[in-house]
Amino acid sequence: MPILTERRILTEADLGSLENYCTAIGQVRQMERHLQDYGHILDVEGVWKRNPAVGVQSDAMTRARLLAAELGLTPVSRSRPAIREEDDDADALVD
Repeated sequence: MPILTERRILTEADLGSLENYCTAIGQVRQMERHLQDYGHILDVEGVWKRNPAVGVQSDAMTRARLLAAELGLTPVSRSRPAIREEDDDADALVD
């Protein structure tokens, strides 16, 4: 995080998205623990059904992936040029 803040990729305005990312990752891990304990398929009154945790985990993974890209946490997103505030050189061009 310090590197992304230093590069001005993350700012204080990004804290909500970062919190959502952390929540999604936590949910992915929680569902993985549940799936390890109970399995991906459940026997419900003699009928095999997909554990609902599979869908919850999948949705959380998707949210985490999208937020990671938005926050500059993936290799591809980090390789893109950062949007930076105009510096003093830009002001000098106006004069």
